[in-house]
Amino acid sequence: YQRRVRGQFDMFRTGFKNPFSILTKSRSRFTTHHIIALLIPLQFFPMGTIASWLRPPTSQQGLVQHLQENGLLKTQAVIKAFQEVDRMNYIPQEEKDVAYRDTPLYLAHGQTISAPHMHAMCLELLHHRLFPGSKVLDVGSGSGYLSAVMGKIVGPTGKVIGIDVIQELIDLGIKNIKKDNPQLLEDHIVELKVGDGWKGLSSESPFDAIHVGAAAESIPDALVDQLKCGGRMIIPTGPSGGEQYLMQIDKKEDGSISKKVITCLLYTSPSPRDRQK
Repeated sequence: YQRRVRGQFDMFRTGFKNPFSILTKSRSRFTTHHIIALLIPLQFFPMGTIASWLRPPTSQQGLVQHLQENGLLKTQAVIKAFQEVDRMNYIPQEEKDVAYRDTPLYLAHGQTISAPHMHAMCLELLHHRLFPGSKVLDVGSGSGYLSAVMGKIVGPTGKVIGIDVIQELIDLGIKNIKKDNPQLLEDHIVELKVGDGWKGLSSESPFDAIHVGAAAESIPDALVDQLKCGGRMIIPTGPSGGEQYLMQIDKKEDGSISKKVITCLLYTSPSPRDRQK
C-alpha cells in the first residue's frame, strides 16, 4: 500500500513539473492514475496561461494582451510602457523564435531575462511609485529591458538608473536600448552603470522605487536606507536552491519599515562577482 501511494505521489509530482512527460514514458500502461496526474496540475494555472503554452504570443502586442487577459497588467501607464518596449530587442539572437513566450530566457554569465509575467507583477506592485518625474534604481539591470520599460513610465522629468556588477551586461543593456528606444539614453532618462547592486548607489539616493532582479540571501540594509520616505522596493530573497520569496519593502513617511511577502518563486542567483561584498 505504501509503495502504491508513493508511486501515485511520484506521478503527481512528475505531472506537476511536466504533465506531458507521462505520455512519453515508453512501454507504460496508461491508467486512471495517469489521467489524474495529468489533470491535477491544471487547476493551479489560469486557462489563459495554459493556452499561452500551447499558442505563445508572436508579437509584443500579443504578449501585452496575454498579460492583460491573465490579470497581470492592469495599470494604464504600465500597459502603455510594455507596448512601447519590444522584448525581441533584448534577447539573444538564438532565442528570437521564443521572444514573446512567457518564460525566462538565458542572457549570459549565468543570468537571465525574467519571464514577462514577473516583470508585469513587479511593475504593478511598484506603479504607485513609478510616475513622471520619479527616480528609480534597477538592481541587476541585465538586458536593460525593465530599465527601459520603467524609463517610459517616468518620462523626461524622471530618472532610471540600472546597475549591474558585470560590465559585459551593462554593455549589452546599452546596446539593446539603443536598438529599441535610443532616446531614453540620449535624453538621460535611463542610465546603466557598473556597480555592486547590494550596496546600491548612495550618491543618487533617495529613490522613489527600487527593483531588484536577482535573489538576495537577506534584504540589503544599504538598499533600504536609499529608499525615499514613502518609497517601495520589490526584491526576491532567499538562498540559491532554497525557498525564495518576492518581498515588498515599504518605507513609511516616518521612516519606519514594513515588509510583506508577495509570493514564493525561483529567481536567478547573483553572479559570483555580486557575492564579493
